[in-house]
Amino acid sequence: MDYLAHAISAVSNHAVIQRLSHLLLDWKLEARTILYILLALAVGFVIGRYRTSRAASFQNRGEVLLSRVALTNFGPPDYHLMNHVSLQMNGGTTQVDHILVSRFGVFVIETKDYKGWIFANANQANWTQVLFKWKFKFQNPIFQNIRHVRAVQGLLDFLPPGAIKSMVVFTGEAKFMTEIPQGVFSISGLIDYLREQTVEVMSLNRVQFCVGRIETARLSISGKTDVEHVQSLERRHGSAV
Repeated sequence: MDYLAHAISAVSNHAVIQRLSHLLLDWKLEARTILYILLALAVGFVIGRYRTSRAASFQNRGEVLLSRVALTNFGPPDYHLMNHVSLQMNGGTTQVDHILVSRFGVFVIETKDYKGWIFANANQANWTQVLFKWKFKFQNPIFQNIRHVRAVQGLLDFLPPGAIKSMVVFTGEAKFMTEIPQGVFSISGLIDYLREQTVEVMSLNRVQFCVGRIETARLSISGKTDVEHVQSLERRHGSAV
């Protein structure tokens, strides 16, 4: 156990873990057993906090807002939120803003933090944002999210048809000047829609299995991963979109 105490101490420089590992060397066997359990929980807590903070550091304002709203309204054990998930696919990578795994389905969410007027058509490749006198074209986020959904479907191919759903959420102050396409929501619309999903499609054990499958497959959260994703986009579209 002394060797294990030294090994655990080497895992992290976090002050809590360092203090607990030092105590292990001084305690009696029975007390050490209890402390090992506490130390294991502390290690898991630090690692989980680290991964969460890494994801938050790569999120934009809209993604941070959506994460906060989702965690406030849809927490465990029925829901599990993952942010900034990069997955390997044929021909490159794809980056999913949010994946919300729940007993009521898996929701693959693309977030847009836009202002101004939005002109949208579900069947057109590009939509238009008008901001004062300037116009900007951007990729149809419904089409953009199709690739994300396919990546998740490939990992969770054991789920029933329709269990994995696409959602596009506009978190900013944008106003749609056309009919809002199906599957596109505001933040409040997101909350309402998720609360309406009450038909259970999987057990809590299956929820945890899905989360584990995605966590195992996701690429590390880093600037290098983002660069590789941009390069993948450029290969597919000719420019980063």
